[in-house]
Amino acid sequence: MTEDQAVRDKLLAEVAALPGLPGVYRYFDAADAVLYVGKARNLKKRVSSYFHKDHGGTRIGTMVARIARLETTVVRTEAEALLLENNLIKTLNPKFNILFRDDKSYPYLKLVSHPFPRMAYFRGAVDRKHRYFGPYPNAWAVKQTIQLIQKVFRLRTCEDTVFNHRSRPCLLYQIQRCSGPCVGLVAPADYARDVRDAERFLLGEQQEVVNDLQAQMMTLADALEFEKAAAVRDRIGSLSRVLHQQSMEASSLSAGDRDVDILAVRVAGGRACVNLAMVRGSRHLGDRAYFPTHVDEGAAMGAEEADERAAAASPEAAVLEAFIAQHYIGQPVPPQLVTSLAVDAALIEALAETAGQRVRCTHQPREQKRIWLEMAEKGAELALARLLAEEGSQRERTRALVEALELDLADPDQLRIECFDISHTAGEATQASCVVYEDHAMQSGQYRRFNIEGITGGDDYAAMRQVLMRRYARLAEAQAEPEAPTPEAPAAGDEAAPAPRARKPRRGQSRLPDLVLVDGGRGQVAMAREVFEELGLDLALIVGVEKGQGRKVGLEELVFADGREKVWLGHDSAALMLVAQIRDEAHRFAITGMRARRASVRTGSSKLEDIPGVGPRKRARLLQRFGGVRGVANAGVDDLAAVEGISKELAEEIYRVLH
Repeated sequence: MTEDQAVRDKLLAEVAALPGLPGVYRYFDAADAVLYVGKARNLKKRVSSYFHKDHGGTRIGTMVARIARLETTVVRTEAEALLLENNLIKTLNPKFNILFRDDKSYPYLKLVSHPFPRMAYFRGAVDRKHRYFGPYPNAWAVKQTIQLIQKVFRLRTCEDTVFNHRSRPCLLYQIQRCSGPCVGLVAPADYARDVRDAERFLLGEQQEVVNDLQAQMMTLADALEFEKAAAVRDRIGSLSRVLHQQSMEASSLSAGDRDVDILAVRVAGGRACVNLAMVRGSRHLGDRAYFPTHVDEGAAMGAEEADERAAAASPEAAVLEAFIAQHYIGQPVPPQLVTSLAVDAALIEALAETAGQRVRCTHQPREQKRIWLEMAEKGAELALARLLAEEGSQRERTRALVEALELDLADPDQLRIECFDISHTAGEATQASCVVYEDHAMQSGQYRRFNIEGITGGDDYAAMRQVLMRRYARLAEAQAEPEAPTPEAPAAGDEAAPAPRARKPRRGQSRLPDLVLVDGGRGQVAMAREVFEELGLDLALIVGVEKGQGRKVGLEELVFADGREKVWLGHDSAALMLVAQIRDEAHRFAITGMRARRASVRTGSSKLEDIPGVGPRKRARLLQRFGGVRGVANAGVDDLAAVEGISKELAEEIYRVLH
């Protein structure tokens, strides 16, 4: 019996022993990499379908042939299976699942509890202490709404630390964007009325608010307070113009239709786009496009599961259902979803159960919701076309660079480039940056910054030597290690087991690049050459980007460490465009890091870094909230504790250290 047959027999025995209960299953290959994560109402029936059907040469057949073992987890309900499945998908990143980037940090408009409540832009976990409106698809939508409420209802936006110490009204009062509660220019009752009107507007009661403002205007006019009546009239005009621009008929929508998510999907060219448009309080807040990975493999698996439940087996349906399942787990779900395709009813039921509320889903809406869906479908179509055009352009640039430099690559699409740049201000706060280009795109998650120490200020050559040595010393050492021994030869009469396939390094995993760009001419290239000779690395990897005559863009020349003559690619060369793109990104990344480090040194924010429990994120939130270290030092314990992630105990510790 061959090893493959033994593995398959073992799998079939495990499948035969599975229970007919809801659960989650996971497939692994011989290298123990996760291939697929799925959920099922009936584990035995679902998993058996993979091994008892002939999938031929399809993607599903390719995956099944690679399965070396499986794991299952039994749960009580399909809702629990949905939750577990998507948690595992995010954690394990399986190859044959449709994957959406876990980026669900949506912004909110926050109404802070206070005798004179203020509006604020907020991103993070919500609580019951304050009122939150949203989520909004992007920061621009929140800020636009804040500006509207400032114009119509004149609510304050200043921090409490500023509000409590004002002796005269600020500029916002002068331009009629705030009613001046900080210095008593508005009665508490009047300000509270404006807050209630703003809340009603955000909840979708726009027409009711307009009617109340009109009644208020008439009352003021009858009392001969014409200036105040004119001010209310202007507010009504501003509000009416916004409602007209929205082109919404709020009065025609029921209360349950005022919070809706509209989802449209498009699949083309091996890529997919899900466009999510948000409607809150009957106001269309904008849309946001999502582009999943593993579309071909995941769509094939989704179609297989769709066949099992006799639903429409289409890639679009698989992508849409994957998005709904992954996106709304742990995310507030509106009471209604409008989709461009029919969605499995069991998925919506499971989603409603996990959300703890009723969720309706329709794919053939009427009237206003039909208009919203058409807008979302057009947005998905345009976003996908733009993505395909950009990817095509980047792919052409990659191939042009490979050809121009005559790089010996089996697959040009796997080209990996690392680019280094040095930045400082007259020798102060020297930093080096390393940016990565791979898969035809800049990989920001793999960027690195290096603080350069122990050199003479302004010595860029020494800085380049230090960063290259720190970056590649370990990789060179790993490359020099002897390979693992090969397995023993099979005994006579036994068939040789197939050699395990080499695993491709995971995204972000360190490996030697195919090209190392250094921002500089012969001097920097000579320094890089010394480092690579010392480490025993291939000198052909090093390419310097030398600025041309007059430092003009398009005149750059490439300098090689292995003795080749300099090359000018031409100002309109696609290869030069890619080199310039990577070089400019390295320069930008180095400058922003250097400025942040310089500011840290000059303002003394290192005191915050020394406080246990205050990491980069909390430090950034503190500095953003209070405008710098001085603002943090001037804040009280309660103000510090109001920052997201800062507990009362940590706020007291911060106050103690800074005082």
